Amino acid sequence: MKKRVLLITSMPYFQWRGSPIRIRFDLQALAESGYEVDLITLPIGEDLLVEGTTIHRVGNPLGITSISIGPSLTKLFFDVLLLWRALSFSAKNKVDVVHGFEETGAVAWLVGRIRGARVVFEKHSDPGSYKQNLLKNLVLWAYKQVETFTIRHADAVIGTGEALCEQAREVAPGKPVHHIFDIPSSLTEPDQDRADLLAQTYRKHPDEVLALYVGSFASYQGIDLMFDSMPYVLKKHPQVRFLIVGGSPEEIAGRTDWLTRHGIAGQVSFLGKLPPDELPHTLAAADILLSPRQHGVNTPLKLLDYLKAARPIVATDTPANRRILDDSFAMLVEGTAPAFAAGINTLVGEEDLRLRFGVTGRELIDTRYNFEEFKRRLAACYAEVLS
Repeated sequence: MKKRVLLITSMPYFQWRGSPIRIRFDLQALAESGYEVDLITLPIGEDLLVEGTTIHRVGNPLGITSISIGPSLTKLFFDVLLLWRALSFSAKNKVDVVHGFEETGAVAWLVGRIRGARVVFEKHSDPGSYKQNLLKNLVLWAYKQVETFTIRHADAVIGTGEALCEQAREVAPGKPVHHIFDIPSSLTEPDQDRADLLAQTYRKHPDEVLALYVGSFASYQGIDLMFDSMPYVLKKHPQVRFLIVGGSPEEIAGRTDWLTRHGIAGQVSFLGKLPPDELPHTLAAADILLSPRQHGVNTPLKLLDYLKAARPIVATDTPANRRILDDSFAMLVEGTAPAFAAGINTLVGEEDLRLRFGVTGRELIDTRYNFEEFKRRLAACYAEVLS
């Protein structure tokens, strides 16, 4: 008889952003490993179905239509609904493992202890990465206490990055902590013919060099650094066109105003948000890929998508980026606008270097950061927990 796994998350499923993408792969890997899998989640997001899994959504009495990244009072409200739904579900169905993500780790622990199930806590981020105003910082402090409790009392902890695993080990020495790294956000392979057609569409002139960024416009992503670097790049290489994937209409409008004031709006194209399975072709259409991340200890998911596309990367020289990248296949630069621009300018002028970086980076995907290795590590974690 199949073991039953209950996953609980207070993140929208499915949305085009890191944690929901990760949860999608958790669902698929567990189903392919022979588990019966249920996901209890918010009433927000697309119904992206994974074969062998079932999605259950809580109610939405306040009519909330969006939810921000990171801990929040809104998520706390939904946590209560998730707890009630999980207890109800597990009263009717025998559950062997309860698997909670981030804020719902404590919910998973409580359900697991009440129903006699094992508990897995999956840590995706460092709460310190989200610090903003006084109220937000207070919420983050409270979440940190809850996270510490969950790490100490879960049967196993999964960290998406080695730095996150180190944090968990410091909190609970001796606790089983599994490093199950992220993988590219889509299992779709880049189609070069399709990428070439996209590149023709994006270029306004045949000699343009396409430099592409993908991600949110959150401050920790280094979005200001990237935009501040653009005038330096275009002064030396006016043939560069920046492509921006992500951002809300309001965020894009604000950045367009800034670009207009600096006289460079004509060299920047906003592509909006793309479905994950469209992203590989778009990345392969670019000549250079950008990762200006400045804060946080977890490695940006976008780097794995970049490597899969076999394109060269310009990235800030931070510990998070260094966990995957090195100077043999990426241009790692200081976190200043002139330095970031200089990295881009170097690659613009050296096509052979761009090709070499791209080929070397792709080898990492083929040998390590792929779905089969992800599934193997998750299966090993579950085997240990259930033993």
